[in-house]
Amino acid sequence: MILIENTVISDDIADKFFVCNLDKCKGACCVEGDLGAPLEAEELHILQRIYPKVKPYLSPEGIAAIEKQGLYEPDGEGGFVTTTVGGRECVFATWNDKGILKCGIEDAYNDGQVDWKKPISCHLYPIRVTKYDQYHALNYDRWPICSPACGLGKELNVPVYKFVREALVRAYGEAWYAELVAEIEGTANNEQ
Repeated sequence: MILIENTVISDDIADKFFVCNLDKCKGACCVEGDLGAPLEAEELHILQRIYPKVKPYLSPEGIAAIEKQGLYEPDGEGGFVTTTVGGRECVFATWNDKGILKCGIEDAYNDGQVDWKKPISCHLYPIRVTKYDQYHALNYDRWPICSPACGLGKELNVPVYKFVREALVRAYGEAWYAELVAEIEGTANNEQ
């Protein structure tokens, strides 16, 4: 376990490997599961603000679900998640011509239409954050649909913390990430 400021980081984030392999999984994380993507409270307002510019990137089914149910819905535990199409894929997910699910928000971001990449829970994946009063627990989320990502990460020698660098910096800052790297690589160097 690694402790930095108000975060407790699982050793798996340093020890396990991961690189998304969309050619193999087809973006299944945007479809599988019980609910849509978890959202932070401030992200609800962001979704409302950017929706007009993201809408052209979405599927007709996603737009219909948003117009009927809204951009997000309660998760049953006091939080919110993105709405889904028929209890399946996230309303912001779109299929490309190769049958791979992509994020319409991220596509709009990459085209310079919006200033927000996607929900932080999606950006951080495969890390899941549990927030407690005094700290955040960061854990590596193991999911069979991500087996190809684990294999590719191992092949390319990319540990989880490096794969999600941009998202970790977005969530916790550059100084925090530098401390994480120093802790992980310092520990690794001491063991050799």
